[in-house]
Amino acid sequence: MKRLIVALLTAGFFTVAHAEDKALLYQVSGKDLAQPSYLYGTFHLVCPADLKITDTIQKALAETKQLYLEIDFDDPSLQSNMLQGMMLGGGKTLKDYMKADDFTLLDAYLKRNLGNGLGQLGGLQPIALLSAMYITLMKCQPASYDLTFAELAGKGGKEVLGLETIQEQLAVLGKVPIEQQLEGLVEMARRPDEAGKELSDLIAAYKAQDLDLLMKLMRESKFDSDTKGFEDEILDKRNQNWIPIIEKAAHDRSTFFAFGAAHLAGEKGVVNLLRAKGYTVKPLP
Repeated sequence: MKRLIVALLTAGFFTVAHAEDKALLYQVSGKDLAQPSYLYGTFHLVCPADLKITDTIQKALAETKQLYLEIDFDDPSLQSNMLQGMMLGGGKTLKDYMKADDFTLLDAYLKRNLGNGLGQLGGLQPIALLSAMYITLMKCQPASYDLTFAELAGKGGKEVLGLETIQEQLAVLGKVPIEQQLEGLVEMARRPDEAGKELSDLIAAYKAQDLDLLMKLMRESKFDSDTKGFEDEILDKRNQNWIPIIEKAAHDRSTFFAFGAAHLAGEKGVVNLLRAKGYTVKPLP
């Protein structure tokens, strides 16, 4: 279930703004911080061979006293809230939002790759299916930076906290019309090889710490229909909401913050917002 939750974090959160610094790890200091804190931009699901916790990352995590992820994986209500949020509700199924040909195409893809079709899965929100479909494209049992950081924090006796609740995150995705979300699912089912290549290119850009290239790939995406027209809701507003939480946590205790790399860069990204408030935010490539 936690891997599914991480997958839900992944789907629809790839859009990246302009990056001035070619880095994923940043040190935050200054403005009366007693000790530095750190920001790390994740790619929520990767194949195990692509998950690299470097010495620099390990050192930064070891120096801090607590870990903040996008959501708190230690929250005992997380799984029940996720299960509830994944359902369409209102007696509706995805069939009510789809053309007959698109329904048939997606149903066949799901049966072929997941073993269940829309007869069993049609009551789920599109984002839940999109997450599962991303995993089928990876051709591996995916690993997670988020869960890896949580496990390392637990071994070090560090508390794991969240920048937002799962309800808040699902509410953001709920602002994207279901029909628009389904467009990405259908196109992925129609052209799985192209979708897999696009995902591989995104991961390669991430591994190169090249957020500019990641942005370019996403702008040219043929499958990311979730975020088109909703970047302000999915990125900018959430970044603004996180800043006071990051500030308070960093002033209270040295903190390691790990969240989707999309939130790092750009004029309204977390790095720039903290710099605008007077903090020194230093890239650590």
